Amino acid sequence: MDSSVCSPPARCAFNSSSPWDWLRHRDISTSHLGLLKPPGVRTNGHQVYTSLNAISILFSRAPLLLASVREREGSGVMSAASLTLRWVQGFPKQNIGFINNNTVCYPCGNYLIFINIETEKRSVLQCMNGKVGAIATNIPFQAVAFSDRKLKPNIYVYTFPELSRKAKLKGHAQLDYTSLEFSYCGTYLASYSAVPEYELILWNWEKKVMLCNKLQPGMEVSQMTFNPMNWHQLCLSSPSALSIWNIERNDKNYHLKSKSVNLPAEDGAYIYDTDGMVSCTEFKDTLFGPSLFVSSIAGLVGVEAETFKPKDDFHPLLHPTIHCWNATNELYVGCEEGHILLINAESLLVTILSRSPKIHSKDTSVNTMAFHKEGLFVSGNDGIVHSFTIKEMHYRVKDHFDVQEPVGSIIFSPDYTLLLIETLKGSVYTYTFGEEPKVKKILDAYGGNIQTIDFITPGNKYCMSVTILGEICIWLLENGSQVSKLHLRTEVNDMACCPSSLSVAMGTSTGYIHFLDVTDIELPQVVHKVFLTRSSIQHVHYDQKGQYLITGTSDGYIFILNAKPSQSFKVLGFTEMNGNIVQMSTVYISETKLVEVMVLIKTSKSEKSKLEMFSLPEATLTDPDNCCDERGRLKNDIIERRLYEVNYSLTSAILDSHSEQIYGYCGHVPYICSYGIPEKDSKVVVLKADIKMQSRHFGTGILCLSSHGKWLASTAKDGMLSIRDSNNLETFAQTPCHSYQGQGIQSMAFSLDGRFILVNGREDGAFVCLRWKKIPEYLAQEAAEHFQTLLDSLNSSIVKENSALLYMRASQLSLDSVSRQSAFSKAKSSVDSFSQDEHSGAADGANEQETTWLEKKDHEAVEKEVKEFSEKKKELKQGIRALAKTIQEMLKENDLAPQIAQLEVQEFTLDLEEMKKLYNENDKEVEKLRKETEMENLAKMYLWNVLKKECWDSMSVKGQVLMLRKHIVELHPVASSLDKKSNEEEEEEEEDEDELAKRDSSLPNYLLGSLCTSFGVDIGILNSQLELHTREEKINQIILLKDIIYKIKTTFNNEFDATFQQKQLEIARVRERNIRIQEIITDLELGEEVWQPEIEDCEKPDLVLTVEDNEIKVEKYLTPWQKEQAALAAAKELERLLLAQRNDFRRRALMEMMNGVLEVKKEDILKMEVPQPAFMLSKLDEIWTEEEMRQFKEYEKKVKELNEEKEKYKKSLDAELRKIQGSIQETTQIFDDNLRKLFERKVIAEMVIKQEELKITNLIFSLLLDEELSTRELGLNNFLERKQIEKKNTSKEVFMARDEVDAYRENYDNLVAEDKVIERGFKKEFAELSSHHAETLNKLFKRRPRLPRQRVHAESTTPFGNRLGSGKVKKDNLAQIMKAMDDLDDPHHMPEGLDPGVWQYFCAARRTKIENEQRVKQKAAGLLEMQAFLQRRIEEDEKVQMDIEKIFQEIFVLRKDKANYETDLTVQFLLKQGQVETENFHFLLDYSDSVIITRSIIEDLNNSIRAQGQKKVTNMVENKNYHKGIFQIEWEHKKMEMEMEDLNQKAWDVQMLFFSRAHQMYLQEEDHDLMIGFQISLMEQTIASIDKTHKKDVEAQKQLLKKLRKVNNLKDLANYALSCNLHEELVCIAERKHICQSIGVKLTCEKISRERYEATLQQQKLIDISKEQYELISILQAEVERLRMKTFPALIHM
Repeated sequence: MDSSVCSPPARCAFNSSSPWDWLRHRDISTSHLGLLKPPGVRTNGHQVYTSLNAISILFSRAPLLLASVREREGSGVMSAASLTLRWVQGFPKQNIGFINNNTVCYPCGNYLIFINIETEKRSVLQCMNGKVGAIATNIPFQAVAFSDRKLKPNIYVYTFPELSRKAKLKGHAQLDYTSLEFSYCGTYLASYSAVPEYELILWNWEKKVMLCNKLQPGMEVSQMTFNPMNWHQLCLSSPSALSIWNIERNDKNYHLKSKSVNLPAEDGAYIYDTDGMVSCTEFKDTLFGPSLFVSSIAGLVGVEAETFKPKDDFHPLLHPTIHCWNATNELYVGCEEGHILLINAESLLVTILSRSPKIHSKDTSVNTMAFHKEGLFVSGNDGIVHSFTIKEMHYRVKDHFDVQEPVGSIIFSPDYTLLLIETLKGSVYTYTFGEEPKVKKILDAYGGNIQTIDFITPGNKYCMSVTILGEICIWLLENGSQVSKLHLRTEVNDMACCPSSLSVAMGTSTGYIHFLDVTDIELPQVVHKVFLTRSSIQHVHYDQKGQYLITGTSDGYIFILNAKPSQSFKVLGFTEMNGNIVQMSTVYISETKLVEVMVLIKTSKSEKSKLEMFSLPEATLTDPDNCCDERGRLKNDIIERRLYEVNYSLTSAILDSHSEQIYGYCGHVPYICSYGIPEKDSKVVVLKADIKMQSRHFGTGILCLSSHGKWLASTAKDGMLSIRDSNNLETFAQTPCHSYQGQGIQSMAFSLDGRFILVNGREDGAFVCLRWKKIPEYLAQEAAEHFQTLLDSLNSSIVKENSALLYMRASQLSLDSVSRQSAFSKAKSSVDSFSQDEHSGAADGANEQETTWLEKKDHEAVEKEVKEFSEKKKELKQGIRALAKTIQEMLKENDLAPQIAQLEVQEFTLDLEEMKKLYNENDKEVEKLRKETEMENLAKMYLWNVLKKECWDSMSVKGQVLMLRKHIVELHPVASSLDKKSNEEEEEEEEDEDELAKRDSSLPNYLLGSLCTSFGVDIGILNSQLELHTREEKINQIILLKDIIYKIKTTFNNEFDATFQQKQLEIARVRERNIRIQEIITDLELGEEVWQPEIEDCEKPDLVLTVEDNEIKVEKYLTPWQKEQAALAAAKELERLLLAQRNDFRRRALMEMMNGVLEVKKEDILKMEVPQPAFMLSKLDEIWTEEEMRQFKEYEKKVKELNEEKEKYKKSLDAELRKIQGSIQETTQIFDDNLRKLFERKVIAEMVIKQEELKITNLIFSLLLDEELSTRELGLNNFLERKQIEKKNTSKEVFMARDEVDAYRENYDNLVAEDKVIERGFKKEFAELSSHHAETLNKLFKRRPRLPRQRVHAESTTPFGNRLGSGKVKKDNLAQIMKAMDDLDDPHHMPEGLDPGVWQYFCAARRTKIENEQRVKQKAAGLLEMQAFLQRRIEEDEKVQMDIEKIFQEIFVLRKDKANYETDLTVQFLLKQGQVETENFHFLLDYSDSVIITRSIIEDLNNSIRAQGQKKVTNMVENKNYHKGIFQIEWEHKKMEMEMEDLNQKAWDVQMLFFSRAHQMYLQEEDHDLMIGFQISLMEQTIASIDKTHKKDVEAQKQLLKKLRKVNNLKDLANYALSCNLHEELVCIAERKHICQSIGVKLTCEKISRERYEATLQQQKLIDISKEQYELISILQAEVERLRMKTFPALIHM
């Protein structure tokens, strides 16, 4: 595959200025320097050739110019040298396009790559100003347009295959162009720029003229296309909107007019948006004002009022992703939701095409589509390209094919014979139409960005790249063609090619080192891998001789491996770095046979960097065991580690070829420094810069040294590659191979001979190979000599190690075959179906099971230590056991000791430091929790204060409740007194009402609209409801009504406070009486409880904010000060008790002598007893004396008198108790009655408040309606002003267009007149000739040449036909006419005998006439276009005029409605129930048929109805209670029956309780666990046998599955043959259907219109019938209601 590169010469650094800038300043055109072209292309008359071994000079004067520049500016650098592109590899990440039938073009980084699909030849065009932005291809002119990504970007147009610049367009874009598009005819170019201007520009790129532009603020455009059939139409789509732009031309002026498309909702529903300022047609009840727009209600009057929508009216719309045009000026739009829309570009009518059920994928998202004559080709993330045939509003799948990857875009070739498919990954496929369609892969993109690159030894033929996902590619250096490819299925971080063998080492993120054998370039293979660590391997590096492989990990470990395959890549050892490894560099010193290794370490200090160096002597290869310890760590005395510091923060550092200097790239300062390496020292040495040179880069950079050590390359995020002299760091070559938009350069590499340089971008995906375009001879000779010397020294090693690689390859192949066979027998599915994730998952699983080299070394060292110190460990364990036993015995002795002699458990803790540490940690945790709790409490207190301030303190009167005495109501029911009032109470109420009526007889209550006068409110200052017309009067009325509400609430609150105080007094009185009741109950020993009234919590609202101590359930935390105060209080209380318990003689004497009282009270009579005589206790009755008998009689008399006194006293106490209880009951009853009256008063107060609030609401609504009407009027006025301004503009446009048309028509008329003059003057000029000659010449003068017509073949696949409207086509037609005139001007057409001079004059006159006719035709076409433009402007002007008239009409209607609503007041009437007997809502709104009846008549009738109703209710209540008793008895009977059934069922369950054998065995078996274990073992054996049988069945099923797959493949082949036949039959059927449909379209349209007309008539007829039925039903309902009211009169509760 040949590859050619076209790019301007590479830039060189001359005091930060380009030599090309210098040439421009000296008026030397770069076009004279020439460009590198493909072989066989002429440039300015010179042939340009490329050669691999020779250096081509583009122009002989260029080196002299560059050298003179250096001499004049005195830069002091080497002789001029420059780099040029060899080839570029990359894959499309953006749009790809055809430039002709066989060539495609796509951007990649800073380059445009052109690929010939048939020959696979490549050409490259470099953008010198950074990364390529948007691109577009021009097929008629074979040109490509692209934009750069710099600040204030430009658009460039280049032709193909010359790759010469035709135009440079400078627009208004500040940052970037997002889209470019050529018109189908190729003459016009459209561009769209994003942030910040969002500008659409139309260009004539041939003339480099901006025709017109339009700003679209905030619109992000994702796709822009011209209509292929009409370049005057342009479609722009974004993820949320789609718009059609019309390009209108008026002579030389161009205009852009846009029309937005109303997209359907996500669910497919159509949303019809009405004009925001047009009258609403929806029906609305006029009681609540006229119909107004939401914008007027929202108070909007400006431009936003036209487009305002409330939040609820916003519906999620479809999201367009792609669109394309068809041949009938319609758009197909694919949506993210899977819908396909058909949009008419003229009417903007949107149709959702219904989906065919036969879709070959569940993912219906549409990423791309393209229109073809065969149908619409659509594809998405499923990777399946469908071909849809669309018929009316439906589409079905005609054909499909699968590319196995998500598709990003599909495009057709210009001749529509080839379909190009670009995947999201970057791969490119072609689909060829024909009898046997086939899919061919053109570009096979690799996964992920390239991670690193390197040359394959010896570095002059092949190179290698690897991506981060482990995809390896080998490239040919000659032309950049891909030789082979391999996928490791793992993440790769770094790669290096071995100089001493054809092996490659790769470091992965899983800790493996993979070794590849590349002896067979076309078939690379992994021959060995080493599992070093579980950390990620970030760096892989070989020394110059290929003896060592040095790897660095993410955790700071450096592993040293033997790089030779003959030694099986043995791991020699490792060492540790104190930090993260940034870069490694090695140098082989041939004199000492040492390898010096330098490591750049990242430190925490951003201002400084740390460098560590160590040496690898030859002994590490010959005797690695003596150089390492037991764990594999290299000994410091062997490797001689040194540490250096640099005062700058370095991002890259490398050693020179002699290990005498270090080159460092500074990160924070723009310098590249050279540091001398001091002698070896064990201390840390701070390096100072010997040379400091400005890098002229920006961003973090990297350094790379050539193989011979003379060239130092520096790169950074700016993408610039600079080649410097390693001695003085002067730049002698520089080229911009990448850009900062792609994050610069990821990695680079020099070839061993220095002829090639490989560079790959970080994010742009470009892989670039550079070669020397011009270099001084001695520099090339130095590199060649070093390469030859190095190659001679490595040849023997390469041959030896390659043989070892071949042996490892063979061994690995045998192992792979064995493992593949075993894996095949265990696999559950085919290997081909494994995805990349499954492979990576398998690798991770293996990684977890295997043991790393580092772990193996640690394990071996541990085993060795265990064997060596096993005896010592045994002794220590025995000592610890003895010590633990002693402590246990001491703890037991401590437990047996007396409590006072016992020690605390902490005293036996041996580790006192750990104990203190735990105590400290515990204290810290407690302190932390205490602080958190305090802060939480503080936050809650703050919240409490805020809530109290806003919700409690702000209320002048707090909400409060009064409750009835529930217990009293329960004990003494008074419900009857609530329902029935005494006659006296009724008479009192009637008197009160009469007095109130007399007092307020002068006030019309029905006009007042409320009962506020019942609360004594003054209404003298209120305005009448019939006089509230102005806004000020309504506002004043609202304020007064609010004041009335306040007074009503204040009046009721005063009554409430009085009642509450009364309750408090009554509670105090009841408490006083309860004291006496308690005494009486105690004296009478009744044992009854005394009812004690209390104030409820709800009646004391202040208690809500008070927290009592008994409400807190947790222990209160006391501070040390509070604990001290509590202890003092307890001591004082104890002292007081001790003093109280001292000996008090006076109190003791009173208690013993007089029972603690000085006077006997009457209440103590119940406690008095008559003492018995002493003889009654000591003697019998028979031996009593007479004196004793007398004493006994006196005793009985006293006892009888005492008992009588006690009975009398008890009766008096009982009477007093009944009296007190009666007074309490009477008091509570009176209070409850007052409270009920207060409740009734509250109901009336709330009713009055609601009445006043209703007035206020009506007034506020009227004010709001007035404000909305004013807002609507103001909005209409503003809209009218904007329309009037628009009318002036449109009138001006019409005037200007009419003038231009008149002027153009005048020129056209002059041209036509001139043409007629030429035709009339023809005969006069040839009048002297004979009549025969004159007649012949007249016929020849009117004769015109016939041009060959371009016939469109029937088999053509182009859906859009020929490109029309192109200026190039017009010029070509004129040229063809003039060419055909040459044939007519031939002398053999000259009449015989005519003078040749006359013939020449005749031919010139005829040519003049034909040219004039062509000008007339062009003028006529231009005149028609201008007249159409004028007509459109006139229509726009008329439309604006109609809008203005509509606005005037709207304003007139609005003002009329406003006047009506100002005079039409809402009045609130106060009517009692029963005065208006209506129930229908609509009837309530219209009182035209109502009659006012005298109140007394209605009241008398109501009284009689009420009396009869009361009797009926009494009977109904008695009947209800009787039935209720019956139901209660029945329910109790059923309940008892159900309980009996439950008891019987329980008895039966107890009798039939199942006692299984398992229960019996459990009771009989002594060792139940043993029996369970035995049963488990039996079940395990059974399960094992079942598993074995299952595996056999699985194997049998697998064999059967293989057989079925073979049969399935055969069936697939048969189905494919049948599908091909079916395809042909379907084509025939489709053609016949097309013929039938073309014949029946007209009839179908007539049939549809007739059906719609009949449906309309039927609908109108049904509407008329429904109206008649509705009226009839209304009449019948009214009659039914009248009869019902007549039969069942309403019972009105007065």
